[in-house]
Amino acid sequence: MRSLEQLAASYREEAGERVAELEATLLELEQAPDDAELVSRAFRALHTIKGSGAMFGFDEVAAFTHELETVFEHVRGGRLAVTRELIGLALAGKDLVRSMLDGEGGGDGGERDRLVAAYRALAPDAEAGAPAPAGGELADAGCGAAGDAAALGPRAWRIAFEPGPDLFENGTNPLGLLDELSTLGPCVVVARTDGIPRLEDLAPERCHLAWEVTLTTDRGEDAIRDVFAFVEDRCTLRVQALPDAEAAPAAPGPALAAGAGEVARSTGGPARPAEAASSVRVAAAKLDHLVDLVGELVTAQSRLARLAAQGEDAELGAVSEGLERLTADLRDTALDLRMVPIGTAFGRLRRVARDLAADLGKEIELVTEGAETELDKTVIERLGDPLVHVIRNACDHGIETPEARRAAGKPPRGTISLSARQAGGSVVVEVRDDGAGIDPAAVRARAEARGLLQPGARVGDADLLNLVFQPGFSTARTVTSVSGRGVGMDVVKRSVEALRGTVALESAPGAGTALRIELPLTLAIIEGLLVEVGGGSYVLPLAAVEECVGLTAAEVEAARGAHLAPVRGELVPYLRLREVFEVRGARPDHEQIAIVRTEAGRCGLAVDQVAGQLQAVIKSMGQMFRSVKGLSGATILGDGSVAPILDVAALLKEHAARAA
Repeated sequence: MRSLEQLAASYREEAGERVAELEATLLELEQAPDDAELVSRAFRALHTIKGSGAMFGFDEVAAFTHELETVFEHVRGGRLAVTRELIGLALAGKDLVRSMLDGEGGGDGGERDRLVAAYRALAPDAEAGAPAPAGGELADAGCGAAGDAAALGPRAWRIAFEPGPDLFENGTNPLGLLDELSTLGPCVVVARTDGIPRLEDLAPERCHLAWEVTLTTDRGEDAIRDVFAFVEDRCTLRVQALPDAEAAPAAPGPALAAGAGEVARSTGGPARPAEAASSVRVAAAKLDHLVDLVGELVTAQSRLARLAAQGEDAELGAVSEGLERLTADLRDTALDLRMVPIGTAFGRLRRVARDLAADLGKEIELVTEGAETELDKTVIERLGDPLVHVIRNACDHGIETPEARRAAGKPPRGTISLSARQAGGSVVVEVRDDGAGIDPAAVRARAEARGLLQPGARVGDADLLNLVFQPGFSTARTVTSVSGRGVGMDVVKRSVEALRGTVALESAPGAGTALRIELPLTLAIIEGLLVEVGGGSYVLPLAAVEECVGLTAAEVEAARGAHLAPVRGELVPYLRLREVFEVRGARPDHEQIAIVRTEAGRCGLAVDQVAGQLQAVIKSMGQMFRSVKGLSGATILGDGSVAPILDVAALLKEHAARAA
């Protein structure tokens, strides 16, 4: 059995997910205040947090959540309208619950008292200071809904309650739930024992029983389901309304019980195995350790493949090939376990945009797209802060005040679009606003004042915009609590580059600004193309390579010094890695070119030889290599040597900057 500390930690984790769900629901509800499903979703989240909190000894959390739940009972019953004030108070309550769960004692007691008073003012007929339910029982107050059938008189319902075998692990007593169900009206409860195994196979910590209940009540289906709200992910629940002819309680087998505290046994019937859990909660540290082990396995398999290729043992070669297939499948499975939807980071950004709009006196709507796009959890965690900086800048510098937007012929409400999509082996995240855009004259004036640009110097629009990524650069005339100190965009660029990503900025005065972030899908293991230059080995991310073609000495001579290669009737520019890394020695008569796709079009990387494909376990570079452009990491080859992994986009960008 799990200890109390483990159960409390499990509750904190699950309640944290409910709190995040509650915040997202509240922000959606603010945009659609008449959506009854959103109201019910918020109510269920609060109901679950309250009921589970009381069961695990989080009495302060349960008592405070009860006050907010009562408000949403009135909303759900149509007695209270959803307003911006109500959503603001609910979000403040969510923040307070989050601090309680984090062990911060609920913050300032005055803030808690203020919120409770505000909730009771919104729902004045609620029972003041109603105690939170204890011992795992849910309070029946607040379980009613607008759709309840109180006005229609009593009605019969058949409820099938099948707990999952792991129900006891979080301390739940199913008899307490059945007792709670009996408070809704007269009921007959019949225990189903066909899932109980033989005595020698019986596991006392597992739940082997299920129950069928016939309930007569004037409450609706929502009230019945609310009783099981905080165990809904650990059970199978079916609620069915019975015709009037079946209103008299009836159940299969000998029905002996007249109340929830007495259960009848039924005998006979084949034994039914317990349903397996559909998902398992795993600590992130364990997933990280698994990926590290898979990385070591990939390296060991690479060494085995090299030894098998050098020898003449056919059986060893067959074993190596089989192990290579299994390792590839294991690698893909391990990486998939770490992939989570990027939408998990979008909820926090909605709250940032909402709060900033209120502070700045602006009307701002954040629209998201592609929230289901999956990305490595480590990348998402480290991407959160850069995206917050971008959203803050868009709210403060980008979106104008309603008055200024009307004067410019725009709607008073500004829009920030946050989108994500997968492009090959990368994910592209774009933040776009329809605000005033970046003023090139203001950027130039600020750059000249700081000595970043010579007065009157001719600079392209793209290079001028990139100056906003300089440390300490800001065009704001005044320093506010939001921005103006020049801290933000340089942090965004450094953080994205640390994730082996790139940042691009576009802006049109009066039309808005767009910031585009391109990131690798994972930071752990990639498919790579191994190339050789002057005896050294390098790895190109395979997702960036379209094809490989040959380059002969005759084609080089025909180009008359221009780095252009004929590829099926098209001249493709290429970059010779020998020249980039200043490799000495004569180049071979027959080179090879890896054709890659960039934002500017197709480009090639000329190498001495393409050695083949490999699985590259990404290792971070030492401090002395941090300033080298075009390198994103390194990997260990099968012979134990180290090969740098090239950042193709950064490499080509650096070469273009030097050429310019």
